[in-house]
Amino acid sequence: MSDRPARLLPRLEAIVGAGQVLTAPDDVAGYRSDGRGAGGGVPLAVVRPATADEVSALVRLAAAEGVRLVVQGARTGLAGAGLAGEEDLVVNLDRLSRRIAIDPVNRSATVDAGVRLSALNAAAAEHGLFFPIDLGADPSLGGMVAANTGGARLLRYGDVRANLMALDVVMADAEGTRLTLGAPLWKNNTGLDLKQLLVGSGGSMGIVTQVTVALQPLAAVQLTAMVALRDPGAAVDLLGAVESGLGTLLSAFEGIGPAALEAALGHVPGLRAPFAQVPPYAVLLEISAGAMFEAEWLEERLANLLAPLMEGEDAPIIDVAIDHRDGLWHIRHAVPEGLRASGTVVACDIALKRGDVMRFREDMAARLAAAVPALVPHDFGHIGDGGLHYNCVWPRAAGPVDVAAVERARAIIFDAVVREYGGSFSAEHGIGPRNIAHYPRFVPAPVRRLAGAVQRLFAPVPGGRIDFGME
Repeated sequence: MSDRPARLLPRLEAIVGAGQVLTAPDDVAGYRSDGRGAGGGVPLAVVRPATADEVSALVRLAAAEGVRLVVQGARTGLAGAGLAGEEDLVVNLDRLSRRIAIDPVNRSATVDAGVRLSALNAAAAEHGLFFPIDLGADPSLGGMVAANTGGARLLRYGDVRANLMALDVVMADAEGTRLTLGAPLWKNNTGLDLKQLLVGSGGSMGIVTQVTVALQPLAAVQLTAMVALRDPGAAVDLLGAVESGLGTLLSAFEGIGPAALEAALGHVPGLRAPFAQVPPYAVLLEISAGAMFEAEWLEERLANLLAPLMEGEDAPIIDVAIDHRDGLWHIRHAVPEGLRASGTVVACDIALKRGDVMRFREDMAARLAAAVPALVPHDFGHIGDGGLHYNCVWPRAAGPVDVAAVERARAIIFDAVVREYGGSFSAEHGIGPRNIAHYPRFVPAPVRRLAGAVQRLFAPVPGGRIDFGME
């Protein structure tokens, strides 16, 4: 190793303080894993700035010394973009979390990039508001911008991109230039919307230090229903019926395959099974509304919509469980834990046209059974917006994981999604080291060249883990 650490560490400490530059293995260990639990490389150091000025100074120093910075939020991401390679400097933004400014009249919030989603929502709730990106994890707002997170209520509210008003960024240039892009305005059409170039960039276009987002009124009434379907294909008809009958009162429409539902109920304590038997497919839908509506009216309206689908021996709907609290959501959020308890998870975050989701499930189950029979599909996801976590499990009973077979299965899934179904191999987790190998396979070379040119313009000093112009 070069003398770089000895030369850099005193200068880093001069910027952020001696106690905020971590190099000891035990101190750094917690910054080497993310939501997947897998470890990254050993960085030169983990640096924890508390202000945008400190971030700018770090960028200037890194540019002068030729050191790559990898920005890191709450470490809940699933694509590996916040994990360092060897010889990188990790810039962790946990301490950049002092400001939470709620503007209840404008229905907006301006927060430091290190502020957690839970902290923002706790402050917004005092004004009857919330940031409507519903996730099982508790990410930082800067990380949510970097990944363009979506979540369970994207169907109604959209993703981070749709709810972003403005951001402050430290550019990845020699000066560590600070810019404000956008404004706390619901309507702003003054030229190119440059802030959106940072969204979904995985921290490779600069370091976001502050975010302004739109807020929504908290629902006064909420109804959740889990619907047991006789045939998974009926989910498409159910979605159409509920959307036609309830419109924007429908705030979530989630699907859970039988293996995933069994895994959650069988491995996560405290869950109550909604049905006597696990059905061939289950849909979790949520209806929410303002104070002028009553829960009884919502339940009656939903019952009227579902009644025609429950008539006759071969009716599409087998049973319905109703919940006015969060019990059914607990089942949905327990699915990832249930899968991890069942074996080794092979995760594929994909998106399809809504009408193709169920056809893809059936098609892919048959292909994988023939190609990699040890893998068992445990799919679930936000099927109301076409998002599907087509996750598979290598059961412990099948013995050691065959890594080559797993990668073959992932290629089969992604090839079918993109080339046959016109879908996406990265629905909501973003591009990161864990899936970057598929980026040049599916993104055309002219598009990559243009993306790379934009990245170099925004970030002349390379940072982050992703090169969007890669050949």
